[in-house]
Amino acid sequence: MSSKQTRLVPVMIALMLGIFVASLDNTIVATSMGSIIGDLGGMDKYVWVTSAYLVAEMAGMPIFGKLSDMYGRKKFFVFGILLFLAGSILCGMANTMIQLCIFRAIQGIGGSALMPIAFTIIWDVVPREVRGKMSGIFGAVFGLSSIAGPLLGSFITEQFDWRWIFFINIPIGIIALALIVIFYKESKTHTKQIIDWFGFVFLLGFSISLMFGLELGGETYPWQSWQIISLFILSVVCFIVFLLVEKRAKDPILPFNLFKERLYTTSVLTGMFYGGVFMVSTIYIPLYIQGVTGGTATNSGLLLLPMMVTSSVAAALGGAFANKFSYKSIMMTSGIIMAIGTFLLSTLDASTPRWSITIYMMVIGLGVGPSFSVLGMASLQKALPQQRGIASSTSNFLRSLGMTLGITVFGVIQRNSFTDNLPATMPEGGAESGSILSPEARAHIPADILKQITDVLSDSISTTFLWTFIPLLLSFVFILSMTKEKITDSKLNQQG
Repeated sequence: MSSKQTRLVPVMIALMLGIFVASLDNTIVATSMGSIIGDLGGMDKYVWVTSAYLVAEMAGMPIFGKLSDMYGRKKFFVFGILLFLAGSILCGMANTMIQLCIFRAIQGIGGSALMPIAFTIIWDVVPREVRGKMSGIFGAVFGLSSIAGPLLGSFITEQFDWRWIFFINIPIGIIALALIVIFYKESKTHTKQIIDWFGFVFLLGFSISLMFGLELGGETYPWQSWQIISLFILSVVCFIVFLLVEKRAKDPILPFNLFKERLYTTSVLTGMFYGGVFMVSTIYIPLYIQGVTGGTATNSGLLLLPMMVTSSVAAALGGAFANKFSYKSIMMTSGIIMAIGTFLLSTLDASTPRWSITIYMMVIGLGVGPSFSVLGMASLQKALPQQRGIASSTSNFLRSLGMTLGITVFGVIQRNSFTDNLPATMPEGGAESGSILSPEARAHIPADILKQITDVLSDSISTTFLWTFIPLLLSFVFILSMTKEKITDSKLNQQG
């Protein structure tokens, strides 16, 4: 084995660890918020703990992707790890909710550099013939950590302390940092470009205003409030100005020539719609287990394990199959399986047995898994070596946007379906409905009222799954528009 090959293994381990912690922290706080609020207070800032990370991560992705194309991958991946570790340490030491929210934003900025650059480095250093297999493994790591977050968060909080959901990142991050610094020998040749500062500013403005509008709307402020409407107007204005600036920029942060390639455009848009469908499954199955069947938070997290396992396996297989089959054919198979799984979940009712739900989740995992690896590979297929960073980061940006839109839009659908169908005769319009997520509290709800609430909740969740057929059908449109290429078809893949 050559020295170059011996360096490859530790570099791949470092990249996988970086992806793992960055995607894990998207969801790990979800099941720990009760303990965090009990310790720090600040219930009114509940949503900011999650949104601060998501906003910072989304906003930073295209920027770090572009900078890595201009000045090199290694320095920005190392910067991302250091900033992520600093944010994690600060989060674990936070004494107030305001501090925690600020430190989560620091974490998010660090995380925004890790995922897109990691996927880009694969194409820079891995031999062409194994890129599919490695992309599949990396996609499996991303899917596994995204789904495992709530379960791992609840376990750490129950067994140790909520602060350890942040401190656990430290040894993982230090290992990744050491491996990448020692073993990744990057080429010193990079394309000199002019920094598109105006593009940066308006992209940040668009991302931050849109994310805060989505995260705060319907929770902190009503959707029709001036605060939320102003944020959405600001996001539209920033986006329009961003497009105008990019058309005139000599070296735009988002080169429009990427979107001239049909494979790139269709793959990143497919990923955006897949992200929305994926989040509905990971959010509403735990809600179903806790609210309808009376399970605990740990029970609901454990039910995500079948989806976690099958999605990881499917991601790895999708990457491996990309050497023999076209991206389009793999994603068509993925979409059909996703449609079957979504239909099965739309049949849920209060009497659905647990074993059936397990099978449904396995089907969903098999469907969504290939998207974690195949779509990222397709987005890099036609990108020049000096554009791989921005191509990868834009793909990740749009997937994150789809996940956020999915949480928001389908959250509104489920909540409205639930509240609109509660019996009008229920005391205070169903004030007890919020207690059904607590096994102790639901024990004090009269049996007839509890049955009415759980039936309505079950119907609202199955209705929400039916609505996810809309983004699923849109993803089919883009999959059908893909060109019939596979990873071995591109001569560009032999570069870098």
